[in-house]
Formats: sequence, C-alpha cells, structure tokens
Amino acid sequence: MSAHGEGKGKTALITGASAGIGWHLAHEFARHGFGLVLVARTQSKLDELAALVSDQFGVSAVVQPADLTAPGAPRALFDELERRQIPIDVLVNDAGMVHFGRFQEAPLEELLGIVELNNRALLAMTRLFVAPMIRGGGGRVLNVASVAAFQPMPSMAVYAATKAFTLSLGEALCEELRDTGVCVTTLCPGFTSTDMLDDIEGARSLAARMPEGAVLEPARVAREGYRACIDGVAVHIPGISNQLAVRLIGLQPRWLVRALGGILGRRVL
Repeated sequence: MSAHGEGKGKTALITGASAGIGWHLAHEFARHGFGLVLVARTQSKLDELAALVSDQFGVSAVVQPADLTAPGAPRALFDELERRQIPIDVLVNDAGMVHFGRFQEAPLEELLGIVELNNRALLAMTRLFVAPMIRGGGGRVLNVASVAAFQPMPSMAVYAATKAFTLSLGEALCEELRDTGVCVTTLCPGFTSTDMLDDIEGARSLAARMPEGAVLEPARVAREGYRACIDGVAVHIPGISNQLAVRLIGLQPRWLVRALGGILGRRVL
C-alpha cells in the first residue's frame, strides 16, 4: 500500500513508539500517510515497527533510539533531525513512566526519573519542535496524559502529578498558540490494556473487575487521539465512562475527590 491521505508529504515524530499506545499511534499516523520518526530506548523494537509500517502503509520510517531522560537528549534529537533536514509536522509526546506504591518506600531516583521523562523531556521536546512549526505556519502537538490528571491519586502520587502538569501545560499552550497555526492536544486515556498495567502490581486484577467497556484497547485510544490531534481538539478523553467520571470529579469537593482516590489506591495495594 502506498502512502496516501491527509498526512502525505508530512512527518510525525512519536516518542514511546515501541509499545502500547505509542505503537498504535505510529500505525494510525502511517495509515493516514504520514512519514514517521520513531523514538524509544530499544532500537530492535523500533526497527521492527519501522519495517512493519513501511511494508503495510508504504511510508518512510526513521528510527531514532534515544533515552529522553539523559542530559541533553531532546536537544540532541532535535539537532540530529535538523542536520538531516527532516522537518516535523506533528510531535507526539507519548513516552512515559509510572510508579505504583507508597511514596515513602519508592527509590528517590525512580520518582525523579518519572518527572524527568513525563514532564521535563515532554516540555523540552515541545519547546524545541514548536518553534519551527510556528515559523512554518502550522503544526500539531499531541501530548499523552491520563484521566489521572484530573485528580490526586494516592499510591500513584507522582505519576498523577506529572499528568496534571501535562494537562495544564497543554491547555495553556493551546490558547497561547491559537493564532500561530499550531494546535496542542492533550489525550487523557483511562485504564488501557497495555504493558504498562503489568508495571502496576494488582492493576490487571483490578481491570478485570471493572465494568465492561471501562478498560479500553490501545488501538481505539490511538484512533481517537489521532483524530483529536488532527482536528485541533484541546483535550480529548476516550470512552464515555471516562468522560462521565471526569465530569463527576469536577463537581465534587476536593476532600471527596482525595478520599475516592485513596480508596481506589488501597484496592490495588
């Protein structure tokens, strides 16, 4: 199949592309004709993905292995793509880390690593790649947050806090860049059936007890995220149940929101 569709002649850079939602986002952008720059730590997984989307959709796929938590990594990636004259039309910040457990028992280095990847690297990537988008007259940024962005999450305190940062930054930039042709979309999925659930002790068993339709497939999240990004939607929450939950959270007093988060956290611990 040859490249076609609204992405023909354009390039999307996707971090965290080697697994989960990022892997499916790569397929979704390729399906619509976008060339890809694939970023993650493991080159072998990126090579496999690049070959797959190239064969299936006929798009170019450039592999750029990188640990975005390393000092200067976002700048080095940006400079390399500038050197190779690969302009980025869509930036997808999907790379992320999660920790579940008691805050006081977590290694400090692990908690700081979550902030480094989920926030600092995302901020750096956005700042670096938005500037040439503005000079070129337009572009898109898709930042992957979580429904955890809308409430404090005891037992996932740092993860939820980083996602709240992502949501706030994205909404602010959506307005700030309104007249530049660049749109920033924040995607806020809830429970999604990815390998990340395996990183949270008890998450699989909790997901199995949730109502039908409450746990989404990553392919669906990617489809909805892609469409929201291209259409310039500021915030998108996949799934009716997640949308309703976020609306209800917004109507409750903060003490109740905290308490409900604590109950959920203790169910998994």
